[in-house]
Amino acid sequence: MTPPVRVLVSCEEDDQVGHDLLSQTPGLEVIPYDPNSPDLDSHQASAHVLIPPYRSSHRPIRLLPLLPNLRMVQLLSAGTDEWAPHVPYGITLSNAHGAHAGPVSEWILSAILTQYRQWPALVRFQDQAIWAHRKFHADTLAGTRVLIIGAGSIGMATARRLKAFEAVPTLVARTARDGVHATTDLPALIPGHQIVVLTAPLTEATRGLVNAEFLATMNTGALLVNAARGQIVDTTALVHELQQERLTAALDVVDPEPLPSGHPLWSCPGVLISPHSARTVPRTNELCYSAANRQICDRALSG
Repeated sequence: MTPPVRVLVSCEEDDQVGHDLLSQTPGLEVIPYDPNSPDLDSHQASAHVLIPPYRSSHRPIRLLPLLPNLRMVQLLSAGTDEWAPHVPYGITLSNAHGAHAGPVSEWILSAILTQYRQWPALVRFQDQAIWAHRKFHADTLAGTRVLIIGAGSIGMATARRLKAFEAVPTLVARTARDGVHATTDLPALIPGHQIVVLTAPLTEATRGLVNAEFLATMNTGALLVNAARGQIVDTTALVHELQQERLTAALDVVDPEPLPSGHPLWSCPGVLISPHSARTVPRTNELCYSAANRQICDRALSG
């Protein structure tokens, strides 16, 4: 009989759904562990797969040297940037591919509509009991050109949702393919779009991509939406553009994060900020563990 693939799953409450789901998969043995502990017992140390918890996922990084049989680190996040520098060569590092596409693309669409239909202004008028029929200027998505930087599952889902509102999405990725432009095309593409959406992973190529030069290329009145990583955007340059009221922004991620209470970004005109919560909806953990289960079956079980 083939021995089971041993999978370390966090013992925290949020991860119980993962324990229940993976325990039903033939060929897997689920072993609970404490992501806050610096040690593993001998049974835990025999594991082949490590699943860090989603929240503060960096905590188990220190356990890597204690896992001599490790074949795979399976993340519950869309990004791998936090773990990539630490995972030894030869060990598979996998994200929760596709699990975040629905919730995050919904956030992107809701953020765009919130800004375009001027909901922050409407809420302020309501708080003051003002019938502001002609005191604000909303816009429509129909016919609006939207540049999506990042053509993975989140970017693709965002493009599909935008098309339902008759917007015109343009996808950009590291390399060109059918229906997708290369990042080298960005200087020519940016001025032709009213909205720029970031869904790309954080890499050395994307870190600081949206700098002062990039922002200056955006049309006056354009909207920047960041659902990727805060470090992709030069925060100082963005604050400057927002304070000049030349651009607007909707940000689920920022740099630094969490954003200090006295940071100037909080008080910039035309900015909407959510606390890295785009994926936070019911059943997200279940979706992430379902994706993890598929990845483990495809990579660890088959190997």
